[in-house]
Amino acid sequence: MDDRFDRRELLLHLGDMLEALSCLARTGAPHTPVVQLAKEEDLIRDFEFLGVLAPNMTVDEFSARVAGAFFLWPRKLLDTRLNRETLASTVQHELFHGNPDGWSVYIARIQKKVEWFGTGLPEIRRNVSDERGHDAVEEVTRVEAAPSAERNAPKARTGWPWPAPKTTR
Repeated sequence: MDDRFDRRELLLHLGDMLEALSCLARTGAPHTPVVQLAKEEDLIRDFEFLGVLAPNMTVDEFSARVAGAFFLWPRKLLDTRLNRETLASTVQHELFHGNPDGWSVYIARIQKKVEWFGTGLPEIRRNVSDERGHDAVEEVTRVEAAPSAERNAPKARTGWPWPAPKTTR
């Protein structure tokens, strides 16, 4: 499957998230809800995804959750086989835990460019306590700790972003 354009769109989205995070940090309002700032600040008004976060998520909390949601993305987007579920589940778990409406709007926006994003994941329950009994990100990190033989195989990296091997004839 040729998924290089999906990978590109997800990398661009990661960049948007980091830019939004930077803009929020520059507001100097770490304890203010992100949704409120998204309505008030011209600098971040264009980041539509901020408006669908939980209404009480502060800038500090958003910063921590973005780190948890996207820390695997650079490595996962460069793996030979794209793990679609991991890419979406970390975002769902970190940014939309207990916010199924926000998740639905968020994935609908992402799916305009990456059709499969967020499909096949379990539904989010509304008003669930924020104390998570099972930390999916921790589980993913444990699994990822060992280097992948497939990822480290020299011939496995062909095609975007790696150039096709050149012959010396």
